[in-house]
Amino acid sequence: MNKSASVLLGIVVVVGAISAGGAWYTGTKLEGVLQTAIADSNKQMQTALAGSNGTASIELVSLDRGTFSSTAHYRLKGEGEMFGDEPVELLFVDNIEHGPLPFSRLMTLKWLPVMATSHTELERTPLTEKWFVAAKDKSPLKGVVNLGYDQSTHGTFELLPLDTKLDEQSQLSFSGLKIDLASSAQAEKIKADGYMDSFKLTTVAEDQTPVQVELNGLTLASNLSKSTYGYYMGDNVLMLSNSKTTFGEQKSVLGLKNFEMKNNSTENGTSASGRADYKVGELSFNDKAIGSAQMAVSLKNLDIPATMSLMQVYQTKLQPYEQAAAEAAAAGEPAPELVLSEAEEAQVKADLEKLLAGGPQVALENLSFTTANGESRATLVIDLTKPQSMDLPPDQLGRQLLALLDFNLKVSKPMLVDLLTVQAKMEGQTDAKLIADQATATSDMFSAMAVGTELATLEGNDVVTKLHYANNQVDFNGQKMTVEQFTAFVMNKLGGGVTIQ
Repeated sequence: MNKSASVLLGIVVVVGAISAGGAWYTGTKLEGVLQTAIADSNKQMQTALAGSNGTASIELVSLDRGTFSSTAHYRLKGEGEMFGDEPVELLFVDNIEHGPLPFSRLMTLKWLPVMATSHTELERTPLTEKWFVAAKDKSPLKGVVNLGYDQSTHGTFELLPLDTKLDEQSQLSFSGLKIDLASSAQAEKIKADGYMDSFKLTTVAEDQTPVQVELNGLTLASNLSKSTYGYYMGDNVLMLSNSKTTFGEQKSVLGLKNFEMKNNSTENGTSASGRADYKVGELSFNDKAIGSAQMAVSLKNLDIPATMSLMQVYQTKLQPYEQAAAEAAAAGEPAPELVLSEAEEAQVKADLEKLLAGGPQVALENLSFTTANGESRATLVIDLTKPQSMDLPPDQLGRQLLALLDFNLKVSKPMLVDLLTVQAKMEGQTDAKLIADQATATSDMFSAMAVGTELATLEGNDVVTKLHYANNQVDFNGQKMTVEQFTAFVMNKLGGGVTIQ
C-alpha cells in the first residue's frame, strides 16, 4: 500500500471512529432533546389556539434507540369544536439518524456536522386510510429535518400530490405543497417558505349546482421572531397567481389574478402594532376584467400585558359562557348568568384602563375598488383614550373614550355603472342597451338619494361623505356642529323627525 492510500485509509478510519462515538453520544441524549422539543411545541400550540374552540397536543409514544439511528413514534391529538364531533388523532413515525455525520447527508455531500437528521412520516390508520390511497399508498405527509448542536433546525416538509374521488360528486386534484423551514434554538426565530403549483376541486353545491374551484401558484413565506411575551411577531406573506371558480349549468367563471395578503406585527416595549394588506390584481367574469381591489387595516399602540390578561378572562369566563348560552338556546332554555367575582371585575376594569391609556388606534387605511371607469374608496381612523372614569354614564363614557374619528367615503358613479353592468350579465341579461340604461339610472338614483338627504355631496362624478370628530366637535361634509347637533341632524335626515337646536 502506498503512502497516499495509507493516509486516506487512516482518515476514513478516524472519521468513522469519531462518527460512531458521536452517534452513540447522540443516542444517549436523544430522548431528552425530543421531550424538550415536544414540550416547546405543545406550548406553542396552546398559544396559537388560545381563544379557539379546540386544543391540540403531541406526545412521544415510544423511542427505540440504536447506536447509529433511532425510531420514534408520536401521537398528535386535536379535540374541541374546531376538530369536529370526535377527537382527531394522527400518528407519526420518525426515523432519526444520529450525528455528527448522518449517512443521508454524506450521500448528498453535506459535510457539516449535525446532532441528528429526522425523517418523519404520517402513519397509516383508519382515519388516514383514504389519504394514503389518494397519495398512491405513500405517506401523504413527510418531512426531513436536521437538528444542529446549537438546537437550531432546518428542513423540508411536504404534502404529496393527490388525485382522488372524494365521493360520488366530488373530485380532488392537488399538485402537492413543499415548505422549507428553519428555526433557531428554542424556535426563537422561524423562517418558512412554501409553494403549491395547483389545486382543483370539482363538486356540487347544496342546491346541486356544479362547482369547480381552481387555484394556481400559491406562495407562502414567514419571517417571525418570538416576542418578550411568547407570541411570534414579524412578517407573513401569501400570494396566489390565479384562482378560477366555475359554477352553474352555463359554466359561468369568476376569476381572480395576483392576490396578495401581507401582514406585519411589531413589538415596542409593552406595546404591539400590526398591519395587514390585501390586494387583488384583477377580478374577472367570463374572462372579462371587472376591476381590482385593495384593503389595508392596522392596529397601533396595543398594550400587550393588558390584552393578554383580558384574553385570559375571555378564555376562562366568556368563552365557556358563550358555549353554555348557545347550548341553552338550542335546547330552548334561558341563558345562564355570567358571573364574575369582584376580583375579576376589578381586574377587567384595570386592564381596560391600562389598554386605553396606551392610546390604541384602529384604522381601515384603505378599502378601494377600481374598474375601467372609476374608483371607489373608504378610509376610517379611530383613536381611543382613557376616560376620567369607567363608571361614567354611557353617553359621557363614549365621548371620553373616543379621542378621534375620521371617516372618508368616495363612491364613483362610473364604477357603480361598471359593477351593475356585470351584475346584469351574471343574471343572464343580454340586451346591451337595456343593461347600460338600467345601470346608469340606478347609479343616478343612488347619487340623488345620497345628496338629497344631505348625507353626501357630489364632487364631479363622485358621491362623497366626510366625517371628522375630535374634542366633542364634528365636521360633517364641511359643516361644523356639536355631537348633539350631529346626532339630531342624522336622525332628522333618516326620518327621525328631530330638528337641530
